[in-house]
Amino acid sequence: MGKYVNIIVEPPGPRAKEIIDADKQLLMQSFSRYYPLVVKRARGFIVEDVDGNKYLDFNSGIAVMNVGHCHPRIIKAISHKINELLHYSITDFIYEEPSLLAKKLSEIIPIEGGKKVFYGNSGAEAVEGGIKIARGFFKGCRGYLLAFTGSFHGRTLGALSLTSSKPVQRRYFSPLLPGVIHVPYPYCFRCPWRQEYPHCDYWCVDFIKEWIFDKYVSPEEVAAIFFEPIAGEGGYIVPPKDYWPRIERLAREHGILLVDDEIQAGMGRTGRWFAIEHWGVKPDIVLIAKALASGLPLSAIVGREEIMRLPPGSHASTFGGNPVSCSAALETIKIIEEEGLLGNAERVGSYLLKRLNELKEKYDVIGDVRGMGLMIGVEIVKGRKEPNRELALKILREAFKRGILIISAGLSVIRFAPPLTITKDAVDEGVELFEEALKASTR
Repeated sequence: MGKYVNIIVEPPGPRAKEIIDADKQLLMQSFSRYYPLVVKRARGFIVEDVDGNKYLDFNSGIAVMNVGHCHPRIIKAISHKINELLHYSITDFIYEEPSLLAKKLSEIIPIEGGKKVFYGNSGAEAVEGGIKIARGFFKGCRGYLLAFTGSFHGRTLGALSLTSSKPVQRRYFSPLLPGVIHVPYPYCFRCPWRQEYPHCDYWCVDFIKEWIFDKYVSPEEVAAIFFEPIAGEGGYIVPPKDYWPRIERLAREHGILLVDDEIQAGMGRTGRWFAIEHWGVKPDIVLIAKALASGLPLSAIVGREEIMRLPPGSHASTFGGNPVSCSAALETIKIIEEEGLLGNAERVGSYLLKRLNELKEKYDVIGDVRGMGLMIGVEIVKGRKEPNRELALKILREAFKRGILIISAGLSVIRFAPPLTITKDAVDEGVELFEEALKASTR
């Protein structure tokens, strides 16, 4: 069919249908799936299903496989470690890999001064720990947390209290964590105040000062601002250039901690180790997961040394800092460095952004194309700006049939987040397939 894509039987094929039936019978379906993909194996940026179809992976297993699937160096690192040690919890004992990884993370993280690290297993667990660390730092004197409307920080109860990207994620689970205040995310394409950047003069920041701090809660009661530098699940939204520096100044003025959720945007996805580096902001705490260990469960909270001081016994994780996962993470960082994947994400990401903007000029249903590096969103609309979720989901399904794996975000945004190893010719093939899907969906 193409250089990379090979659809030999229309998905889902016969073997896939068998597995899908078993899945529906045996697993609680509290998650939603975009299309019936049943994966058997994956290498690099190619995914193969159980019926032999080969697809271009443009979502990286939800922004996890940044160095590509089954990178031989990752497999080698894992294989070596599993012959030595599978588990011996760092909650009560000591082994080498967590310290080696903490040293490396401290070198690449955009935090000033001394740093300390805490390990968990998932992004949501990192957020939960971040909440406790922020509140614990102030010893209960500051109970409020600020988060953003449209944000996604996880689905466990504390993390869910910060999350606000879709009502279904919060429905039935109240009361949630008290003391969480949501303010609008800087979504310039669809401004909540119907203003236009730059004439708005960053009213979204002034709103926090004038309508939250002056009228609702004193900033001296706020422990932390939790934020995604680029909104992920909320729609791959890129804030304007001075937004996060202004938020940083506001936080510093009142002694509020900045907790940077890099769970999706970090580990090189935007062409920098962490997305906040594009704004030159120095957070107090950075949360990392997803791509950290190239598919193995691992998360990390990295924070300023003076903040990372919860007392012994107050927070722990049995499996956090697993030696096999830490070995994979150490090798992941080396691969990104030694194979120049930050530069590749920037170069190929710019090329992908250009190709998608060319489609925007051709198709009225594309309202906006935005992103940094290999974290790019294509907003599907009707009229000038109205979200068109039905069409976006149809495009995803048509793309799947043609051999490109993409998913949605926000109300009607299609996200492009291939492995950082993706090539320009793979991008060309992927964009051609996406355009075919676009045409088929709008006939």
